[in-house]
Amino acid sequence: VQLQAYGGGSVQPGGSLRLSCAVSGFTLKSAAIGWVRQSPGKEREGVSCVTTYDGNTYYADSVKGRFTISTDNEKNIMYLQMNSLKSEDTAIYYCAAGLCSTSEVIEAIDFWGHGTQVTVSS
Repeated sequence: VQLQAYGGGSVQPGGSLRLSCAVSGFTLKSAAIGWVRQSPGKEREGVSCVTTYDGNTYYADSVKGRFTISTDNEKNIMYLQMNSLKSEDTAIYYCAAGLCSTSEVIEAIDFWGHGTQVTVSS
């Protein structure tokens, strides 16, 4: 199993980025997969999660209304569209496969990918 996140970069506050996660080793047609971020000095935070078998999505309160998670099940790629970015969104973003939950967003993570850096700064 491999998860490879890419698409990070530097953007000004208010800007947008789209992260991608290429998945191999299992199909996204029936999966629970999402995004976790880590900033220096902060606890790891579940950002978003999707259960592809029923289409349910989960978001951290801090990103609701700004971020959108989606998957292309034919290409086996997961996306995170991030709009109206804020400085506090600066972090390394990891894609991960585990369990989606309303409390933690994503937990019981079985597989992690390498992260991609997102920097929001003027």
